Amino acid sequence: MQHALTLAQFSLPSPTGSIEAYIQAANRVPLLTLDEEQELARRLRDDGDREAARRLVMSHLRLVIAVARGYLGYGLPHADLIQEGSVGLMKAVKRFDPERGVRLVSFALHWIKAEIHEYILKNWRLVKLATTKAQRKLFFNLRSMKAALAQEANAEHGFASLAPDEVASVARQLGVKPEEVVEMETRMGGMDISLEPLSDDDDDHYSPAAYLAADISVEPSIQLERKERDHLQDTGLRDALAELDDRSRTIVQRRWLVDDDESGATLHELASEYGVSAERIRQIEAKAMQKMKGVLAARM
Repeated sequence: MQHALTLAQFSLPSPTGSIEAYIQAANRVPLLTLDEEQELARRLRDDGDREAARRLVMSHLRLVIAVARGYLGYGLPHADLIQEGSVGLMKAVKRFDPERGVRLVSFALHWIKAEIHEYILKNWRLVKLATTKAQRKLFFNLRSMKAALAQEANAEHGFASLAPDEVASVARQLGVKPEEVVEMETRMGGMDISLEPLSDDDDDHYSPAAYLAADISVEPSIQLERKERDHLQDTGLRDALAELDDRSRTIVQRRWLVDDDESGATLHELASEYGVSAERIRQIEAKAMQKMKGVLAARM
């Protein structure tokens, strides 16, 4: 029997007031013994006992917090990372089988990380490359592998650009192309890229050197094309926002359409303002984004 689980049904402690208070509340929840965990899991599996599910989730929130803390380097709000990890935890609780002889903490770790990974890939503005399983693995392992290589070489700066042989080694270990390692490293580090192409036989590869000989950006036809594109983006976004109800429009604007020197509102901040759960805000945002995409696609 399948049982739909949502954060709201668990009456989780809310981090809207303070993330520190949320973490303290989660850490005060007692851990379960093996016998308690198995009993609760059987009650959920056999009887759909939501109180059993709530206790399983609550007792593992500290795991979510610990995992989420490891992804703070991607510049996304800690509260949002915890929110996504909690969704992964609930999926794990729903699928957990106490008869397999594995503790929930081990089983849930995969689901928590998977949900956080998906959230980062969808929301980190520089990531456009990670579309395959191998490329996702590259994205989430490149930093640690660079640091390890730097330590082996006794380098002072752990995040210096990889040497060609190091690029080849990383690519071989992760099952991707060397040029994908270089591109991902550039996206993640915001570093300068080579002026020259990586290879002469790659017809699809372009480099800045190709544009230094003649700057065509000042040609009237290019300027008109750019002006028309900017106008379409501006009016298209405005029209797409106009199709939303007031609440959805405000949520999208507060989350994503802020000045460069400002940070967007978190799910929990908006949840507190509207008096709903963070999960509900996420659902409204996803529906609004889907509707906006349809409006923008119709204008192309």
